[in-house]
Amino acid sequence: MVIVVGNPANTNCLTAAKSAPSIPKENFSCLTRLDHNRAKAQIALKLGVTSDDVKNVIIWGNHSSTQYPDVNHAKVKLQGKEVGVYEALKNDTWLKGDFITTVQQRGAAVIKARKLSSAMSAAKAICDHVRDIWFGTPEGEFVSMGIISDGNSYGVPDDLLYSFPVTIKNKAWKIVEGLPINDFSREKMDLTAKELTEEKETAFEFLSSA
Repeated sequence: MVIVVGNPANTNCLTAAKSAPSIPKENFSCLTRLDHNRAKAQIALKLGVTSDDVKNVIIWGNHSSTQYPDVNHAKVKLQGKEVGVYEALKNDTWLKGDFITTVQQRGAAVIKARKLSSAMSAAKAICDHVRDIWFGTPEGEFVSMGIISDGNSYGVPDDLLYSFPVTIKNKAWKIVEGLPINDFSREKMDLTAKELTEEKETAFEFLSSA
């Protein structure tokens, strides 16, 4: 397994996969778990619960400020019952506005405040990522991971390293299929795919001239 953390993580990971054709593409992944954890934390904070009470948030796309933190399919445990996040919060304006930008900009905000990166949060996210690859995801839960987009059912172009919702079993990931995608999500997912396509083209131009 090859896990890429250094930015631009998605495109670095794709470049590594292309540079090592003897290793299956499925063995490469990049870290979007830090963003995933931050999205869970923002929801938990707003609802006065713990992060562990929130599940199935999704980070789509690039580990950059175009990433799309999506909670349309997320659930939160409130008074012992699982409720959809949109239903629990009843605050669509926040969920479609400040929530998204806070998660997108969180890394930059931490660096600005501390003059250092969020090393411990990143370390925990790497541990979460590796643990789930090793032990699998709990039944009924999925996590976010940057993986090769080939053959996905969400209209993301092939040959990108894109963050999807995945379940993991026997050390193999599988994209969660069949989640309904509304127009708002579609636009955000396409925007981050466009950025990844541009990054890829720039990186590969540079590599071919090197």
